[in-house]
Amino acid sequence: MPCWRHKLELLANDRWLVFVCAMWIQSVAGVGYLFGGSMSPAIKTSLGYNQKQIALLGVAKNLGDAIGFVSGALSEVSPSWVVLIVGATQNLVGYGVVWLVVTGQLPNLPLWMLFVAIFVGTNGETYYNTASLVSCIHNFPESRGPVVGILKGFSGLSGAILTQVYLMFNPSHDSSVILMVALGPPVVVLALLFIVRPVDERSCRTNLRSDDLRFLAIYGFCVVLAIYLLGLLVLQSLVDISQTTITTSGAILVFFMVVPVLVPFSSVFTSGNNVILMKSEEGTSNVNQHEVKTLIERSDILPEKKRAPCIGEDFTLLQALGQADFWLIFMSLVLGVGSGITVIDNLGQICYSLGYNNTKIFVSLISISNFLGRVAGGYFSELIIRKFSLPRTLAMSAVQAIMSLGLIYYAIDWPGKIYVVTIVIGMGYGAHWAIAPASVSDIFGLKSFGSLYNFQITALPIGSFVFSGMIASNIYDYYARKQAGTTKETESLVCTGSVCYSVTCGLMSMLCLMAMVFSLSVVYRTRKFYLRLHRVSKT
Repeated sequence: MPCWRHKLELLANDRWLVFVCAMWIQSVAGVGYLFGGSMSPAIKTSLGYNQKQIALLGVAKNLGDAIGFVSGALSEVSPSWVVLIVGATQNLVGYGVVWLVVTGQLPNLPLWMLFVAIFVGTNGETYYNTASLVSCIHNFPESRGPVVGILKGFSGLSGAILTQVYLMFNPSHDSSVILMVALGPPVVVLALLFIVRPVDERSCRTNLRSDDLRFLAIYGFCVVLAIYLLGLLVLQSLVDISQTTITTSGAILVFFMVVPVLVPFSSVFTSGNNVILMKSEEGTSNVNQHEVKTLIERSDILPEKKRAPCIGEDFTLLQALGQADFWLIFMSLVLGVGSGITVIDNLGQICYSLGYNNTKIFVSLISISNFLGRVAGGYFSELIIRKFSLPRTLAMSAVQAIMSLGLIYYAIDWPGKIYVVTIVIGMGYGAHWAIAPASVSDIFGLKSFGSLYNFQITALPIGSFVFSGMIASNIYDYYARKQAGTTKETESLVCTGSVCYSVTCGLMSMLCLMAMVFSLSVVYRTRKFYLRLHRVSKT
């Protein structure tokens, strides 16, 4: 076989190519992020809906975002390409129907049918997330933190990326964004359909030092991309820029997104044989973490037929639901993520209450902070395992402590509080989505990771409903009525001043401390496992 053909074969089966392509899928996966700012105004204007009806459609979007049980179960019995096709089909059909209704090509449908269409369309992204995460965690079992952090980071940034690509084409109708959401992600997913998958296990065994260098290159790319996008978003929110500038800046963004493909190309075409095929007598010195965990636990307990799995082995979802560690992580997520999403959901109102009229700057800032938090959370959670043999959830407890301090800073009404809470909460919220899924894969194995992950993300709508929908909104309305000198509930009342959200931030600070206690409980319960894992991986 000619050398170049051999290299192309290696590239096609290179796990770094899978990772970069998964990054691209994640970059278009967050279609739900475009609903509030871009799609809902077009729906409201075209169909004459009121705000309550739009809010109901927003609930459909949130439910579609969070309910991923089907995609998780499908990932256990089907190859990744099947999962991706189902997601692309739902994305296309769901938002395709919405676009046809909004543009008048279909007759007006009842509200409940649009509710279903938006749920189906948004739910497609759970299939994108599941296929990407499951494939890459399988391919990088020794680097779960960085992999989850980077992929979830691009998912969180996808709204900003899709918006910039959309603006490049200078659309003449607001409804065009719905067409882009219906067609864009499925096209990208179908183009990468057979690349994003678990590769041969032998290609997952490689030198950790060379892996670290490649991850470092991708981290550098993430920082450059974050700085570029932040500058672009702030510039667009402060001044009017020409369409030529928008198109040029969008083209530069697309170029940036292509740059990471240099990593797999360099690993294959400049580093020689990047795939290390190990002989059986050499295998014990290169065992990946997943195998190490199995060896650890099975050295303590002799395998028996139908015995319950031990920590680090493969749990099914039903088996994990019977474990205290699983629920401790879940409750920690509900409290930590719930506190973060409360600030994110109410950021516009927080800014207005403090007298800031241009909220786009803070929305851009919290979006980029969210991205950097996910990337950094994955990196540092991996670092404390490799360098200090400490449980990954220790990183989550540290994040929750920092979030608590940031919320207290706002509650005390200290100077610059809006900037502090925006950056701290954005990064803290994002870090949860890097650390928690990786922790679950450490403790409960990879076999049912899709189902385990999709159960954990239900913490988001629970936290949002309780803390934002019930606590924060009622406290805001209470102070708005108090300032207006009325006891009647009126939608038009507006609260001004830091008092509108200071009590809420104080309460959220306490909840973050409770979340920290749950995380530290998992640290205590799993400390011996991580210590033994670290020792065996060193041998």
